[in-house]
Amino acid sequence: MSGSRTGACSAALCSTALTALTTLAVLALCPAGATAAPADDTGSLSADQLARRSHDALLSARSLHVTAQGDLGSGAGTSFDLTLDRSGNCRGSVSLGPQGSVEIIRRGTDVWIKPNAAFWKNEVPGGGSALASLVGDRYLKGTTNDPVLRNTTDVCDLDTFQKYLDTSAKLPATDLTKGRPTTVDGVAAIPVTATRQGRTYTLDVAASGKPYPVRFTVARGPAAPDATVRFGGFDQPVPTATPAAADAVDISGLMSKQS
Repeated sequence: MSGSRTGACSAALCSTALTALTTLAVLALCPAGATAAPADDTGSLSADQLARRSHDALLSARSLHVTAQGDLGSGAGTSFDLTLDRSGNCRGSVSLGPQGSVEIIRRGTDVWIKPNAAFWKNEVPGGGSALASLVGDRYLKGTTNDPVLRNTTDVCDLDTFQKYLDTSAKLPATDLTKGRPTTVDGVAAIPVTATRQGRTYTLDVAASGKPYPVRFTVARGPAAPDATVRFGGFDQPVPTATPAAADAVDISGLMSKQS
């Protein structure tokens, strides 16, 4: 795959997807003075306590479904939709708008990716059309040990998400404000907001049961948010279906043809 920047692009896609949870971590920081509250007393928690509890709940999740769209740090048109767990299983897609998108499936160490035409054009200059013709409407199949796929697997790993979140939580805290109870995507929630450099960050925390984050938004004004991240499917299994052999091209064989 001479001249290919596939690995670099995979890293960019991974970084973009992780930006959303990194930003969430900045909002969900736990100030040093925050005190604990009874486990089932979510309504009486302060803004700081809600942020702490939501942060801890997200770190404890064994699996989740996360979607995001908007300006997540690398321009307009960014979006992702991923269901992932701590066991190396994942299914979903990551898009950088006109720069291309990739469908991703991972089961343990096995990985399948399906780039779209824009991906091939932008990430394999001069050879994208030829590669697209070879692959057709099939997945590239490899493993987590493959250098081309290695970076892609980072975005498909819940442990990586949680490590980014935990690392970001060491940044200085921001004053948080607790809002009135509301309903988000059919879930009773309590909003926690913070304002920084002209942007309002809102974290909606589940009002009953485990205080998981339900939605996170970033807005520069009263109009629609610049970015929205939604969470759900906590501790639910990742879909197990994988592409049939006829629907995949082994990446090692493809690279040998291009070398």
